[in-house]
Parts: sequence; C-alpha cells; structure tokens
Amino acid sequence: METKIIQGAEPFLLPGGKTGCVLVHGFTGTPKEMRLMGDFLAQNRITSLGIRLAGHATQESDMRRTRWEDWLASVDDGFNILRKSCDRIFLAGLSMGAALSLTASTYLKTNGVIAISAPFEIKKDWRIGIAKPLSIIYPKVKKDRSDTEDQEKAREHIDYPSYPTRSIAELNELLTFMRSQLQNISVPVLMINSKKDQSVPFSHQEQIIFGLGSSQIESLMLEESGHVITEDVERKIVFDKALNFINHH
Repeated sequence: METKIIQGAEPFLLPGGKTGCVLVHGFTGTPKEMRLMGDFLAQNRITSLGIRLAGHATQESDMRRTRWEDWLASVDDGFNILRKSCDRIFLAGLSMGAALSLTASTYLKTNGVIAISAPFEIKKDWRIGIAKPLSIIYPKVKKDRSDTEDQEKAREHIDYPSYPTRSIAELNELLTFMRSQLQNISVPVLMINSKKDQSVPFSHQEQIIFGLGSSQIESLMLEESGHVITEDVERKIVFDKALNFINHH
C-alpha cells in the first residue's frame, strides 16, 4: 500500500539545534508552503518541523471528516515531537496555521509565536451560519485565482483545488475560539501581514494585536506579497525577521 500523501507535500523534519520551530501550514494547504522557511531556519541552526494538519495533503474527502480540534491536535503532536530534542520551541503558522499557533500558545509551553497572514475572522457571509447543513448540497466552494506575485512559486504550490464547505464551518468555529483566547496569550508574538493579501485584509493584524494579552508584540507590514507570504517575493524579509525574533526571545 502506497502513502496517501500528495507527492511533494510531505511533512518534514530538519535538524538544526536546541531551539526548534513548529511550522504550521494553512487551510487546505500542505507542509510544502512552509518548506522554504524551514530550510532557512535549519540553515541558521533552528530545528524545523513542518507538520501536516489532519485531513490535509491527501484528498478533500479526508479534510471534510476532520474538525478544528483535530487540526489543533496536529500542532500538539508537532510540539511534543520537538520537545524531546529542543530546549526552546516556537510556533510559526501561515493563515489558519497562524490561528492554530496563537491558540495553541495559550496551553503549550512555547517561547513565542510567529503569525503570518493570520485571519481574525471569516469574511461576513450569511451562508457561514448554515455551512454545515449546506455542505450536504454544496460540498465544495471554488477557489479564486492565486494572489501570489511569484509566478513560479504559484505554479509549484500544492493545495486542494477547492474549499470543502464543511471545513469552512470548522474554520469559522476555530477563529471564534481563537478570538476568545487572545487575551490569554502571554508569550512574545510576531505578526506578519501583507497589504496585497486578497484573503486576509491587513486590518486583521490590528484587530488581533488589540486583543492580545502579550506585552511583547512585534509586527511586520509587507507591500508586495499575496496571502501565501512564505512562498512569495518578500519571503526573505520574512525569514530574516522570523530568525531575529527567535534569536531575540
């Protein structure tokens, strides 16, 4: 029996040193979108673990069966794997991965969170409230064209071709829970967002920062990147900023 994981979308572990970073991909995404960041951190002596969220990187039907608590448990798994070999552990997530990382930091003994393209909420739509029953009739939602500026990386990107409607309901519940937990986040946080992000308005960064309980908050505003910042034209700026944040804390 062969692996169900899409070729090129496998989770990864890159040894670096006694400081580690759990890299968490986004909604319908795969560990591949965090691989360039993982390579960079490992080259700078940061052990990097790119996890695969439950139901992702295989087939859409797998994702429909998972719940947001399963995705959060995947982050727990990654943290506990690194805890065996690392003295300091950071969480770095993209989009929904950022929401999961922020949420997990309220109960895992992390040293900090790097939240990239973090959403505060789902765009207002009356259908969100009935997404669960609606998913029986409309099981998937078509995706818009990628807003990634780096066309080569956009072509190489691996994700599901559509959004499972049932999973959109789970994402909404996750973000609702995340918002309720922001005040309980006390670890250092680095927020990174782009003005050109077509999925998460830049204003979400301010909304999250306003709710955070942490006294150590840094932020970075990008001008040219799309939503998947870790694969876009300003990724080197992001990686350098993340490395400095980790080394500082």
